[in-house]
Amino acid sequence: MPRSWELEGRTAVVTGAARGLGAGLARLFAERGMRVALLGREHATLAAVAATLGTESHSVEVDVTDDAAMGRAAMEVTRVLGAPSVVVANAGVAEGGPFETSDPGTWRRVVEVNLVGSAVTARAFLPGLRSSGGYFLQIASTAAFGAAPMMSAYCASKAGAEAFARSLRAEVAHQNVGVGVAYLHWTDTDMVRDVDRHAVLRELRGHMPGPARRVYPVDRVATWLVRGVERRSASVYAPPWLRLAQAGRPLFPLAVDLLSRRELPRLLREHSFEQTGLLGAGGHIEEKLIDRTPSGRHRDGRPAR
Repeated sequence: MPRSWELEGRTAVVTGAARGLGAGLARLFAERGMRVALLGREHATLAAVAATLGTESHSVEVDVTDDAAMGRAAMEVTRVLGAPSVVVANAGVAEGGPFETSDPGTWRRVVEVNLVGSAVTARAFLPGLRSSGGYFLQIASTAAFGAAPMMSAYCASKAGAEAFARSLRAEVAHQNVGVGVAYLHWTDTDMVRDVDRHAVLRELRGHMPGPARRVYPVDRVATWLVRGVERRSASVYAPPWLRLAQAGRPLFPLAVDLLSRRELPRLLREHSFEQTGLLGAGGHIEEKLIDRTPSGRHRDGRPAR
């Protein structure tokens, strides 16, 4: 793989592009002269972001967990903008609360969007990436290797997304398709701001070492990620110092266990902690999708339309 890659004139696809990091990535790709496809659940918001890009773009309202719809989206993007050279699986949701009392539909939806949705995205766009010799970037998290209490669905989904991307990388390397995993820490998105509205989650974050508590602006995180795309990096760290954290990966479970044993009982005595539901503005849109069981019926038994 080349160490540096010219992005100008190529097509980028970003899922979860209606706001936050996805919108930030779309803006930076546009600044580098790329055509940009924005995928997500909110057409009006996607279109508003696209209108600010100053480059050729196309918006598609689609659920990343829907195989057929994503297949159609990939064909539409290719027809309008050409075969993608960069695909960023950024769409993601989170929820917080004790696993035992978590809503099964909400818990499942987090895994479906963050893990299954990433795989569906890759499957839909791999033909285009093969034709362009492109690059697929999986947005993961420090949660992939530093699982935290009260965030079981999110941590499970991000660990799975990391493993999926690593497996895919080995599978398609001989086809000149690059695959990277982006490890993000706290980024100033509506999801993270929602986390801080819940006292237990906020205080657990507050017990992290100083650098690990810091929240980074979206534009800075997007810049680190685009730099990784330009280098077709196997691993991208945002912030870059997270690369050093990988060396301590075997010790993180022990550290989290010790912190949780010491602090969780006190926090749960001091603060009532209801389930958060899906976090962030994007999560509120997703809530509309999970008011039914996997069998296609609403929670009250009515058939889902």
